[in-house]
Amino acid sequence: MVHKVPVLVTGGAGYIGSHAVLALKDAGWPVAVVDNLTTGFRFAVPEGVPFYQGDIEDGALLARIFAEQGTRAVMHFAGSIVVPESVENPLKYYHNNTAKSRALIDAAVAAGVPHFIFSSTAATYGIPEVSPVTEETPQRPINPYGMSKLMTEIMLGDVAAAHPLNFCALRYFNVAGADPEARTGQSTAGATHLIKVAVEAALGKRGHVSVFGTDYDTPDGTGVRDYIHVSDLAAAHVLALEALIAEPARSLTMNCGYGRGFSVMEVLDAVDRVTNRKIERQIEGRRAGDPDSLISDNRRIKATLPWVPKYADLDLIVAHALAWERRLGEIRGG
Repeated sequence: MVHKVPVLVTGGAGYIGSHAVLALKDAGWPVAVVDNLTTGFRFAVPEGVPFYQGDIEDGALLARIFAEQGTRAVMHFAGSIVVPESVENPLKYYHNNTAKSRALIDAAVAAGVPHFIFSSTAATYGIPEVSPVTEETPQRPINPYGMSKLMTEIMLGDVAAAHPLNFCALRYFNVAGADPEARTGQSTAGATHLIKVAVEAALGKRGHVSVFGTDYDTPDGTGVRDYIHVSDLAAAHVLALEALIAEPARSLTMNCGYGRGFSVMEVLDAVDRVTNRKIERQIEGRRAGDPDSLISDNRRIKATLPWVPKYADLDLIVAHALAWERRLGEIRGG
């Protein structure tokens, strides 16, 4: 049985971070959150979890948190995630995702925090020549978002070689869904995630869903992606932390996906099924840099961790996203 050490979750008021906080808390880990609330929401942090509003670039704040909480592990979710914005404003992404990660890693090393889990992304692979994608697939990001995350992976590798710190970089595929108990979910206004957009349309919050490109080399011509339920992803983080604690000399890099893909049209069909209504689909041109298909080879994570996804069902992912979208309307009084 692994000793449950105090964990600091950066970006713990955001979408994926808030699910990781729930997964840790539900499993009995001492957990605290730091978030600057730029894109996160205070309501997403459960009652009783110590919350610090501030920036991961603030070394003095981090030193205080590490001392007050006795932090022995960091789960790092804080950052910017909108790919087109990264192309328009690359320096924002190199600042928020790379420079601030460097400051966080520096503070962790200074405080002697031995374990670090990093939310990386399949965007580090760029447009892979082969799908499914293994961890050995060449990393050739095609946008500053992917590059900013890859630079942090490289930093962690170098730091782990020089200091008593081990890390796990989890490369996410398309994260979707919401907490099955509707305690938290994707709350960002104007989000670009397909399932989030589609359930908003199903509830009348949007007039239509744009389908970007129908001429891809896929069965129905629309892009195929590997959608992973956010609660299964959060569970993988907790198991990865246990693995780091169990073997302090070992670091890990693993894809996080289900190893199967759904097309844009298949996702919209699932939303139609779950909501029993037809979403209006507006066909538009391709977006630059969208691969035909991006599916994870998840054999490594399955072999390394006792990770058994509970929610690997597209209709269930949609149902949980829908339930959260309704709950969000209640929270916001709309």
